[in-house]
Amino acid sequence: MSSMSTQHEPTGITYAQAGVDVEAGDRAVELMKASVKATHGPNVLGGVGGFAGLYDASELLKYRKPLLATSTDGVGTKVAIAQAMDIHDTIGFDLVGMVVDDIVVVGAKPLVMTDYIACGHVVPERIAGIVSGIAAGCKQAGTALVGGETAEHPGLLAPDEYDVAGAATGVVEADALLGPERVRAGDVVIAMASSGLHSNGYSLVRRVISSADWSLDRHVDEFGRTLGEELLVPTKVYAADCLDLIGSLNVDGASPVHGFSHITGGGFAANLARVLPTGLAATVDRSTWTLPPVFQVVSSLGGVPQADLERTLNVGVGMVAIVSADAADAAVSLLNARGVKSWVAGSVTSLSDEILADPETVQGAKGVDGGAVRLTGNYAG
Repeated sequence: MSSMSTQHEPTGITYAQAGVDVEAGDRAVELMKASVKATHGPNVLGGVGGFAGLYDASELLKYRKPLLATSTDGVGTKVAIAQAMDIHDTIGFDLVGMVVDDIVVVGAKPLVMTDYIACGHVVPERIAGIVSGIAAGCKQAGTALVGGETAEHPGLLAPDEYDVAGAATGVVEADALLGPERVRAGDVVIAMASSGLHSNGYSLVRRVISSADWSLDRHVDEFGRTLGEELLVPTKVYAADCLDLIGSLNVDGASPVHGFSHITGGGFAANLARVLPTGLAATVDRSTWTLPPVFQVVSSLGGVPQADLERTLNVGVGMVAIVSADAADAAVSLLNARGVKSWVAGSVTSLSDEILADPETVQGAKGVDGGAVRLTGNYAG
């Protein structure tokens, strides 16, 4: 009688056992489809889930010399606040604002955006919440969200950890390009109010609240809400407002808007200096606005020096427009009518020895050999 060998089913490690849940990823895509599609106009071809997003760029044929503008960014350590509070639908606005508002600085219209989410574990509802915020921000900016990627990285990120990044492409007519070359002495600096901290300086902010042992659910009278709610206020998206400003003030093909500066990492002065030409300086008067409560609290709670506060946070101004003096009043009125609190904050002059000698003057930043910016006076209130 011959013996029979016993056959065993092969055993091994599956992708799911390695920590990657493909079905959860598919479920996340299903949940986000509607919000993504809401950003699509007739220029977007195909649906969600393709290898590449398709955009009909036929409108570029109307341009005499179209220049493409691109930008990529993330939202930094603000994601730690969103994760701690388990609120994920606002972080998308932060991502859109960080990306498209860099593009509009040169006068470009942001056409399309893609996103990338890396996480330790795919929770479909969480991923869909993040993407719904990105889609809402894109819709506000008039930008199509044409694609994205969700990557599950078990072992690299903790199950509840994630990070987000995005990229966008826009277009501007070559002879309408904004930048330092257009700025002139006598131009006026118009400040546009931020909605709060936006998405920069959160490493400093988190260190301050940790040192003070403040919890995110702590009610803060100055904010009228909890600390966590204040810290999660989404970044204001200015793209549509800036483009409307350019178009509305355009006279005979020429706009009195000469430049914008997106006030992000590096603070007010350093970012404004990037869009000024060498030989010119902007003098900005702090007394033209009140430092919003969140900045006051961070400063006092952490004993943060004013100079450090100003080179880290936006101090209440999220975007700056540089316009000719004769258009300043019209620009402020138009922006305020659109719900963007704005005011004349300073002016552009020739760079003098006096300005250069001022220790508060910032000249050149982030590798740009630009103009100089000096903040003067004290904040109102």
